[in-house]
Amino acid sequence: MTMDSLVSLLAQSLNANTFQRLILSQPLQATPGSVQKVTVRPIEISGVATYHWSARIGTQEKHENLTAEQFRLRAKATFGQAFGDAHLFTQEADFTLRKRPRGPLKVKRAPSSLAPQSLADHNREKQYLIPVGKPCPFLIEVGIMMSDGKVRPAMYHKFRQINRYLEFVDDILQYLPAEGTLNVVDFGCGKSYLTFALHHLLTKIRNRTVSIVGLDLKEDVIDDCTQIAKRLSCQGLRFEVGRIESFQPDVFDPSGTVHLTVSLHACDTATDDALAAAIRWQSDAILAVPCCQHELNESLRRDVMPGITGFGILRDRFASMATDALRAKLLEVKGYKTQILEFIDLEHTPKNILLRGIRRKVADPDGDSYRIAAFEKLKADLQLGTWRLEQALT
Repeated sequence: MTMDSLVSLLAQSLNANTFQRLILSQPLQATPGSVQKVTVRPIEISGVATYHWSARIGTQEKHENLTAEQFRLRAKATFGQAFGDAHLFTQEADFTLRKRPRGPLKVKRAPSSLAPQSLADHNREKQYLIPVGKPCPFLIEVGIMMSDGKVRPAMYHKFRQINRYLEFVDDILQYLPAEGTLNVVDFGCGKSYLTFALHHLLTKIRNRTVSIVGLDLKEDVIDDCTQIAKRLSCQGLRFEVGRIESFQPDVFDPSGTVHLTVSLHACDTATDDALAAAIRWQSDAILAVPCCQHELNESLRRDVMPGITGFGILRDRFASMATDALRAKLLEVKGYKTQILEFIDLEHTPKNILLRGIRRKVADPDGDSYRIAAFEKLKADLQLGTWRLEQALT
C-alpha cells in the first residue's frame, strides 16, 4: 500500500456516494496550537453535496465546508504529514490506515459499522432545549452566542455541552417537587456557564421558582458571576465564596431542604465532599461529573490486577473508573438509585462520566442487604479500606 491509498479509497467512496465519515487522529507533531483531530462528514447546502471539515485545536473547533475536490486535496496533504491515523467509514466497509515515522503504511478493512444516512440526515440540526438562532441572554453575556442567536464557532463545543447537561436536568425534574421553590446547590460552580444554564432551564423554560446557590473558592470568579446575574436579573440565583464541607443548607429555609445537588468537575476528593453533603441532606437528586480522581491511584496496592495496574496510564484510568464505581455503589447503599452516564461525546472532553443519583422514596430492606454486599465486595476486590467518601459520611 502507498500513501495515496487513503485518497484512492476516499475518491471511490465519494464517486459512489457511499462516503459516511472520515476521522484523522494521532498527530505526528504535537505542538501548541496544532490540530489534534479532524472529523469530516457529508452535508447538503442548497442541494449541493458538501463536506464539513471540523478541526479540533485545544478546546476550540474550526469548521469549514469543502467541495469534493477540496476535500480530497486536503486529505492527501494532511494524512501522513499531520496525522498518522485515518478512519474512513463508508456504506460498503470501514478502513483504518496507520502511518508511523519510518514504518510502513498499514491498512485494515472491516465491515461497515455506521447505519446508512442521507445527506438530509447528516444535515439535520439537532433540536436543543436552548435552540440555535434564538437569542439567549445568558449565552450572549458569557460569549457563547452572538446577539442574533448564532453560536460562535469556537464555542460550539461548549454550547453542545450546556444543552447535553440540560437534558440530564430536564430528565430528573419528575423526581423533584412539582410545586413550590426548588432549592439547588452547585458546588464548585467556577465560571458558572452550567449554573446559568440550569437557572435558565428551570425559570425560563419550565417556569419554576428557584433558589440556587453557586459555591466556589475563587473570589474573583464569584464576583464576576454575581455581576452577570445582576445584569441579567436572575431571580433566585446567587453566588457565594466558600468550601463544600462548610456550606450550611439552612440558607434556603430552616429545614435545610436541598432538592438538587450539583457538582461538575470538582477536582479529586472535592467530588466526594459534594456527594457526602448531598447524602446528608437527603437531596432528591444528585448530578456529579467527577474530575482528576487521584486518591485511589495513590493508595491502590501493586498486587491489585497487576496486569493492568502495572502500566502507568492504564493504572490511572483503572483507578478513575474504580473510584466512580465505588461512589455509585455507596450512593446505592445510602438510598439512591444510581446510574453512570456519558455526559458528552469523548470528542469534546475526556471527563465525560456523569453520576446521577435519585433518592428512593420507598424502603427496600432486602435490596439494601444486596447493595451493601455488592459495595463491600468491590472494596474487597480492590483491597481497599475506608476511603474519602466513607470518611466524609462518618
